[in-house]
Amino acid sequence: MLEFFQQLHWVALLQIIAIDILLGGDNAIVIALACRRLKPKQRLQGILWGTIGAIVLRLVLVAFALSLLSIPFLKIAGGILLFWIGVKLLLPSHDDADVSAGETVWSAIKTILIADLVMSFDNVIAIAGAAQNALPDHQMAYVVFGLVLSVPIIVWGSTLLLKLIDRFPLIVTLGAALLGWIAGGMLVSDHIISSQFAVPTTVKILTEVVCAVLVVLLGKYLSKRRRN
Repeated sequence: MLEFFQQLHWVALLQIIAIDILLGGDNAIVIALACRRLKPKQRLQGILWGTIGAIVLRLVLVAFALSLLSIPFLKIAGGILLFWIGVKLLLPSHDDADVSAGETVWSAIKTILIADLVMSFDNVIAIAGAAQNALPDHQMAYVVFGLVLSVPIIVWGSTLLLKLIDRFPLIVTLGAALLGWIAGGMLVSDHIISSQFAVPTTVKILTEVVCAVLVVLLGKYLSKRRRN
């Protein structure tokens, strides 16, 4: 047992834990937005299954992380999809599309998995990069440990956000804007763009701000039209 602990790469382990805790915030926001229209008894099911699905998805993506980000236009396509998910989350509850805030557990889980798949491209790179500091035989175990540890954080964060959303509906708009912000960053960091141009930080931030604002404006506009 002592030999096992001596072989642990504590820096890599702490890095993975920190990354998972920080990235858990994005998961918590998506899960809370997707589950907000579920009945109180169904919310816990949506949170738990959505969290488990998101973590399993990340484990799969970690294995292909480096090759995924080298595929041209993949992040552009993902950014467009994430932008539309942000818009759909602002639409009225009677909308039946797959990527909207669901009124059933399954529709909420689908929204969570689609959004997390898109958002995880950069995240899994960070996790895989931290794990590479450890011994090769330990790397996957470190990743699994970090992701499992993030489960209670994501579940607690989602539960807290759902309670806040019930009291402050503005959080839904801010969450959708966050998805737009992330989408904007993905659009300008795709491999086909980064390999040809050095995108200035100001341009990246401006794109993120514009996409965040557009998500809210488009979501509100479509929401207003559907209510009329």
